[in-house]
Amino acid sequence: MAGYGEIHGYCDSRFHQVSERFARNFELGLEVGASFAATVDGEYVVDLWGGSANEAGTLPWEKDTITNVYSTTKVMTALCVLILVDRGVLDLDAPVARYWPEFSQAGKSAIPVRWLLSHCSGLSGFGEPLPLEALYDWERIVRVLARQKPWWEPGTRSGYHAVTFGYLLGELVRRATGKTLGAFFREEVAVPLGADFHIGLPEEHEGRVAQMTTLTQMLPGQIGPETIAGRTFFNPPLTPGHSDRAWRAAEIPASNGHGNARSVARVGSLFACGGKLGGRRLLSEATVGRAIEEQINNVDLVLNLPMRWGLGFGLANGNGLFLSPRSFYWGGLGGSWVEMDLDTRSCFSYVMNRLQLNIGGDPRMYALRDAFFKAVL
Repeated sequence: MAGYGEIHGYCDSRFHQVSERFARNFELGLEVGASFAATVDGEYVVDLWGGSANEAGTLPWEKDTITNVYSTTKVMTALCVLILVDRGVLDLDAPVARYWPEFSQAGKSAIPVRWLLSHCSGLSGFGEPLPLEALYDWERIVRVLARQKPWWEPGTRSGYHAVTFGYLLGELVRRATGKTLGAFFREEVAVPLGADFHIGLPEEHEGRVAQMTTLTQMLPGQIGPETIAGRTFFNPPLTPGHSDRAWRAAEIPASNGHGNARSVARVGSLFACGGKLGGRRLLSEATVGRAIEEQINNVDLVLNLPMRWGLGFGLANGNGLFLSPRSFYWGGLGGSWVEMDLDTRSCFSYVMNRLQLNIGGDPRMYALRDAFFKAVL
């Protein structure tokens, strides 16, 4: 990568425009530290990193630097559930209450597992005021959700389950396997695939975590606190960029996974390759196909955007912005992103520590994405 200053890593010559755009984002002052990785047929064709792991610019972003990817974590959580579906341990059409009897309270006895994955359960936020510290207490949170009444008729609309997604699905995993979501992911996905991604970060990795820069506000001011979106995003009050040891150590499977573009793309390439990677099959092709079947297509009640939801993923929506109709994706607060495509068997991921609020996608990511697409196509 000679000539790109603080940019390091590998880029196949076919994808040179990606490395140029990655460097350009730094030249324009859009980044503090960042990483970008892409795979085709499960092999890395791009693996770049650069900049600083702190806002002061005194710590370099290294090859093994990791950071909080926020909701990109949901891809890992969905994968864990889909593995159990693939094994016949969980049934997508079975009531959640079959595995978690307490969930049947407040009229939720008929809600099937698939509605949790597609954000249709009506439980997009917490029905009682909670302090941030409550998110570190798993038992407390799942009791709150078990007794909660849905905010709309389940199955009729989607409403992005910003934080609840991880607890709802994580409790299903725990009831079905006896393992926490973080432990299941580590044992069944991260270790077998060699993916440096963590849900519940062990203290030994603290020195590798990049500091996040902060946003002045989490969401546009016009979102009222009493709306479904406001109740979803503002309870408990989350400060973008907040990251202390308690936050990183907790298992918050919708919001606090730690990794980098390389590790996120490693997991994403499993999906892009139909469930098999490096000689290991974690999902059948049939289950991957089910994961990208449309569950609901509407204006999401929380995001206020047109959304096609699969089982844990956003789906290509026919607007020409995706590689193929079999593309699927998700991203996190501030800009992190992973996108997978079954037709080209490709995947890319972008992870950074300068947070920008752009619901629906980050301009830095889109510039990299466009460069990657031109090479793939």
